[in-house]
Amino acid sequence: MSLLDEAIAFAATAHADHRRKYDGLPYITHPLHVMSILWEHGVRDEAMLIAAVLHDVVEDTPVGLDEIERAFGSDVASLVDDLTDKFGAGTGGNRRERKERERARIASASLRAQTVKFADFISNTSSITARDPGFARVYLDEKAATLALMSEDVWGLRRSAEVSLRRGQEMLVQHALRGEVTDA
Repeated sequence: MSLLDEAIAFAATAHADHRRKYDGLPYITHPLHVMSILWEHGVRDEAMLIAAVLHDVVEDTPVGLDEIERAFGSDVASLVDDLTDKFGAGTGGNRRERKERERARIASASLRAQTVKFADFISNTSSITARDPGFARVYLDEKAATLALMSEDVWGLRRSAEVSLRRGQEMLVQHALRGEVTDA
């Protein structure tokens, strides 16, 4: 079994009781989608692919970075650490303040971590705009502000993330035209 296969099994176990908010699918489908977006864009860096699979484990489960490091090495653990939101709801301040702090933090993350984050944005944008147009307005604005601070990348994922956000905005207009959301 490859290290990537081990990471997939590890993440599937860690997220075993989690479901995607909007479609009820097993949560593991999201990190696998993030990894597949990287692969489709030519990313073959094993640590990045593994980090994509593990990117929500520390944030959403009891698993700690020390466990990630023991199982997958310091490079993967460092990437996962960069990808873990440090300013979630329980960290104080209102959402706007927390998101501003997180934007600044991710903008200083490594290019490799930012590239995985671009793929995460792409994956989340389609499901959020399709299933929660009210929240999508907030989400798309937050992600556009984050993208504005992030680096360029060699795999073209930043450009794809920008296109994904534009498509999300277009979907919001369609939702508004159907009366499903106001002020889009």
